[in-house]
Amino acid sequence: MQYVGQAVMLIIDPKKITETHPMRIISINTNGIRAAARKGFFDWMQKQNADVICIQETKAQEHQLSDAVFSPSGYRRFFHDAQKKGYSGVAIYTRHDPDVVNFGIGWKVMDNEGRWIRADFGDLSVISLYLQSGSSKEERQQIKYQTMDYLQPLLKAMVAEGREYIICGDWNIAHRKIDIKNWRSNQKNSGFLPEERAWMDELFGSVGMVDAFRKVEPGEDHYTWWSNRGQAWANNTGWRIDYQVATPGVGAKAQTAVIYKDDRFSDHAPLIIDYDYKIHVTGPDKHG
Repeated sequence: MQYVGQAVMLIIDPKKITETHPMRIISINTNGIRAAARKGFFDWMQKQNADVICIQETKAQEHQLSDAVFSPSGYRRFFHDAQKKGYSGVAIYTRHDPDVVNFGIGWKVMDNEGRWIRADFGDLSVISLYLQSGSSKEERQQIKYQTMDYLQPLLKAMVAEGREYIICGDWNIAHRKIDIKNWRSNQKNSGFLPEERAWMDELFGSVGMVDAFRKVEPGEDHYTWWSNRGQAWANNTGWRIDYQVATPGVGAKAQTAVIYKDDRFSDHAPLIIDYDYKIHVTGPDKHG
């Protein structure tokens, strides 16, 4: 393995190219990976037969995760930690050896807080993204806007590139009224501000990205986050702020989408999407 800048490059015989069955991608904000582990997340994860699992808000440094539960058999793990301990952080678990892993996006506003990690598998890249929340104070909302401005041309370039991308993560924005239970009372709150929603319109419009969940499920009352206050979970008073945002080619291949709510590992629910797509991997296929 070679370390080049912020990328890990795996030097593998290119003749060892295999293909797997249609792939399953999972995204979840764990609100603390150690807390999620105590709630049974990794036991559940190992039963899902997923190709790639994207995690946000790990709230841990990788060196703190030496317990075997955090290194399940058959998976490789990659973490991009925040500089601040117990804060933010993203991770990718995968059954396949990536060709390259990029830790960060090359912009300190995101990278210092561990908000972006990308793994390349042949002609597909899977990214775990944790967009800032602006709900704590106005300063954080302005940083969120900065990030949205930074990401938009980058995402547009991804579509134009011709490579396939799936960007999994907590985007901290509910796109439309259908994506939030109490939309009327939240129009002045971070996560459902007109500027944020307009940005999502452009993301799924002129930018050219696809909301993979909505390719499969157009209906109402599908949420991925519930406040811990009051009876939000019991009453399904939720927000759909976790997405799998894809380039059009792979986005069109979304077959099934499930928001898993039978168990609670976090204040977010896992978003599971199956794609009629075959990962091309260099090296051994860990699906078995």
